[in-house]
Formats: sequence, C-alpha cells, structure tokens
Amino acid sequence: MKRTLPGILIAVAWVLLLLAGTPIHFYLVMLCVVAIAAYEYLKMTFKEGLGIFSRAFLILTLGLPTVFAWPGCQYISSQFGLYLSFFLTTLYFIKRYAHFDDTYERFSRVVFGIVYVGVLASYLVMLRYIPQGGSWLVVLSAITAGSDSGAYYFGRTFGKRKLSPHISPKKTVEGALGGLLSSVIIAILFSWILLDNVNMFLVVGIAILLTGVGILGDLAESIIKRGTSTKDSGRLLAGHGGVLDRIDSILLASPVLYYLLIIIGV
Repeated sequence: MKRTLPGILIAVAWVLLLLAGTPIHFYLVMLCVVAIAAYEYLKMTFKEGLGIFSRAFLILTLGLPTVFAWPGCQYISSQFGLYLSFFLTTLYFIKRYAHFDDTYERFSRVVFGIVYVGVLASYLVMLRYIPQGGSWLVVLSAITAGSDSGAYYFGRTFGKRKLSPHISPKKTVEGALGGLLSSVIIAILFSWILLDNVNMFLVVGIAILLTGVGILGDLAESIIKRGTSTKDSGRLLAGHGGVLDRIDSILLASPVLYYLLIIIGV
C-alpha cells in the first residue's frame, strides 16, 4: 500500500495533466520536474555537496535545453539551450577550477547531466506540441509503466537468467520479456481509447521499440547509481524513490517516439 497508493496518485495526476491540461501547463510542470531531476542528479554526482549558489547555477544549467524547447521561442531552439548550458558549465569550471581535485571528471559529469536531464526531457515538451501529443505521451507513459510492472512480476515469478548482472543484478531476461508483453497489451488498449485512426500494427511495433529503449534508459540510470554508490536518486516520491527513478525509462524513449512520429507523419 505504501508503494501502490502514491503510484496511483502520481499516474492519475500525470494523465490529467496530459489530457486535461494545456501544452503551456505541461511545459511549466516539466520545468519543475527537470529542476528536481537536476537537483537529484547533482546530489548523486557531487557527494561532498555544493554551495547554494553553485547548486542553483548548475540546476539552471542542466535545465536550459528544456527551457528553450518551448515553441514560443520561435528563433531559439533547444540546441541553443544545449550550447548555452555547455558554455555556462565551461565558465563555471574555469572559475571554480582550483576548488576541485578532479575537475575534469566533475566537468564531464555535469556535461553528461545536461544531455541526460535537460536534452532528453526537452523531447517530452516537444512531443506535447505535436498533433495528439498529449495522447501519445499517455501511451508512452503506459508503455514504460507497463514494462516496469510486467518485468517486476514476471521477473519475480520466472526470472532465472540475468539481463545485465554487473549493472542491475535483479533484472532478468524473463522479466524483460514479460515487460515487453505487458507493454504491447497496454499500448494497444490505450491507443485504441485515445488515438484517432491509428494502425494497431504500427502501435505494436512502436511499443516493442520503446520498451527496448526504455530498458536501456533504466540501465543508464543504474550505471549512474552504481558509479556514485547511490540506491535511489531521491526520496520525494514515497515508496518510488526520486523523480529520476520514475522517469529514467521515459527520458530515453521520448526522443525515439518524437522522431518516429515526425518521420511517419502520424
């Protein structure tokens, strides 16, 4: 119950935001989500802590690609946000160079965080602005959530072969296959309810691809947590860890869905 009830409340709030809220509402919420995710990332990668000014500056720096993903920035793209983030990070480490023993490693960690948090999250904003973007985001969320749940229950019941023992020892091949089956079924259901004139064979293909990419996203965060000796990215979501723990799969999957929809013109 400690894990189930918060999960249900989070899911309901997310769906209501996507289906009942406007794109600008989603954009503003995503700015908050990215700020929290950036805070969690910096907390994991700077174990000895940062000063208030440094932390606030780097949170802003990590989030700039998402800030500039808003279509209202007609002449400025998220790529400009990426450049500005890198530029400001460079200035920061030049200024603070003497304060770190391993400056290049920390510089690299922040640059990775810009891409991992700011750039990937910007695609969620851009997805919301395409036709039926809110509905597609619900489908994407359902695919990643269904994959996580299916993998957990199938893994506990049938799991024997480790998927990636050195990165995430609890994940199994059987769990991944169970997650794939669950995500396909859920994708078909949500697409049938929410999307107009969509080819279900296309939905199945998209679900399979996004499930695979989502698993990679989960493993990517596991690499960060193993490298920083962190169990959860945070404690904000009771029973569910931090924000990054909840969005790791969807972060890596959102650019794939965005470009697929652009290419096939859905």
